Amino acid sequence: MIFGKNVNRYYFKYAHFFILGIIALIFVDIYQLDIPEIIGQLIDGIKEKTITEGLLMQYMKQLLVIVGIMFVGRFLWRVCIFGNGIRIEADLREKMFAHSEKLSQSYYQENKTGALMALYTNDLQTIRQSIASGTIMFIDAALLGFLSFYKMWSIDKWLSIFASIPLLILALCGGIIGKFMRKKFEDRQKSYADLSDFTQENFSGMSVIKAFVKEGKELIAFSKINRDYLDKNISFVKAAILLEVLIGGLISLVIIVIIGYGGYLVFDGTLSIGKLTEYIAYFGTLTWPMMAIAQLINMQSQAKASLKRIDAHLNHPIEIQDGKDILSHHDFRGQIQFNNLTFSYPKSEKPVLENISFTLKAGESLGIIGRTGSGKTTLVDLLLRIYNVPENTILIDDIDIMRLPLRLVRDQIAYVPQDNFLYSDSIRNNIDFAANTQDLSKITEAAVLADVDKNIQEFSQGYDTILGERGVTISGGQKQRVSIARALLKDAKILIMDDSVSAVDTKTEEQILLNLRKVRKNKTTILIAHRITTVQSMDKILVLDEGRVEAFGTHQELLKSSPLYANMVRLQTLEDEVTA
Repeated sequence: MIFGKNVNRYYFKYAHFFILGIIALIFVDIYQLDIPEIIGQLIDGIKEKTITEGLLMQYMKQLLVIVGIMFVGRFLWRVCIFGNGIRIEADLREKMFAHSEKLSQSYYQENKTGALMALYTNDLQTIRQSIASGTIMFIDAALLGFLSFYKMWSIDKWLSIFASIPLLILALCGGIIGKFMRKKFEDRQKSYADLSDFTQENFSGMSVIKAFVKEGKELIAFSKINRDYLDKNISFVKAAILLEVLIGGLISLVIIVIIGYGGYLVFDGTLSIGKLTEYIAYFGTLTWPMMAIAQLINMQSQAKASLKRIDAHLNHPIEIQDGKDILSHHDFRGQIQFNNLTFSYPKSEKPVLENISFTLKAGESLGIIGRTGSGKTTLVDLLLRIYNVPENTILIDDIDIMRLPLRLVRDQIAYVPQDNFLYSDSIRNNIDFAANTQDLSKITEAAVLADVDKNIQEFSQGYDTILGERGVTISGGQKQRVSIARALLKDAKILIMDDSVSAVDTKTEEQILLNLRKVRKNKTTILIAHRITTVQSMDKILVLDEGRVEAFGTHQELLKSSPLYANMVRLQTLEDEVTA
């Protein structure tokens, strides 16, 4: 068993199963201890020739009843206690996933996918085994061990005292080895997380590895990490085997004591052969609790290390959440105002954005342009409350964004991210992800507006075509347009497109922008781009340079007032002429 604030509540939630399983386990332990006594009486009766046919049948009936009780009891405690282990594992995994959805972007920048997946697999399985098998081992070690030793004590006290000396040695050594094993298991789990993360990263980037012919380099790196995991595993197994060998040796030592001293008592006439057989049978029953102690120490060492890692995940603070002073309701219009915003990433003192100020009226379109690293994506991330911002630095409809419910803000914004993330699902479900309309006509309409309907119709299964992981089975331009269709289907008050037409040709870009002007009339639209032609028709254009507002206005205004913008226009015009 394992205890901690993140698992204790489940013991109460499934207490009825635990109680029923433990009662069944207690009945099994009590009744199985009647078997050695019956066998001992049979042996003495046969030796002394006092056994009768009726008495023999009575013994057989008793044994059959005990076997029946043990069969039913073992079935019950397995279903109840092992079932609880699975139930708690599932509940804990769901709790972890729900918490994961609330964690900030910075958490996932610091913790890699492979390491997080190790929590959901190996660590949770270890917790499940500790809860299920650990409960059984603890009850058996305590109850069956006590009852067996009590029976042994009632047969001969001195023989039991001699037999208990190795058990005291075991208890002392087990505690020391258990602490050592816990450290070894923590090292093993960390190594497994590194291996899992490396493997996942390489699978995702396999095309890059092949393109640069780096299979050999990555294989060498994998072999190094795999060898480290092997070494950590072997080190942990050595500790576990040391404990098992110690227990096996001590059990053998006790058997020698019982046979030697017990044989002397039989020879002396103090003890009958039947009683000695009964005593040995009790010790045989005691052997399992002794082995259970070793396994329990091993299991607890692993479970504590795993629970420590899971606790660190579940106890990580939720940084992005609603404050106390929030509005319960607000009708979005879509006006956006940045008021002298300065922002730095968490754990960084260098500002990414400095003194950003501009106003975008509801229903207007805004193009954001600037050199790479100028803070364009960061600016729109703040609108989505990916990070917290200082009070009154970002206003939506003249209300501080920090006073608006987080869910409400994100529900009123449709977002096309720069990486165009798609799920390994049908194209239909990818487009319908945000709106969840289940209406193919609306999904098709959004795809037409994103100019991707013709491409989808060419696929053998059309909108039911299953995409590969992260949409790897379609081209970059098709991924961008499917992502645009997903955002358009949401039909939100604010639409943000982060460099979302960079992978399409000029003709397709013009068609998408034309469709946007039609369907986004009187709705706020923000478009990040690198090409001037993409943003020049927008109501307003924001030029960012090294995290600062270099210029803000219409295309014609910026040609006159912004040397940087005018120079970008000249360079891109020249580039288009050379290309032509």
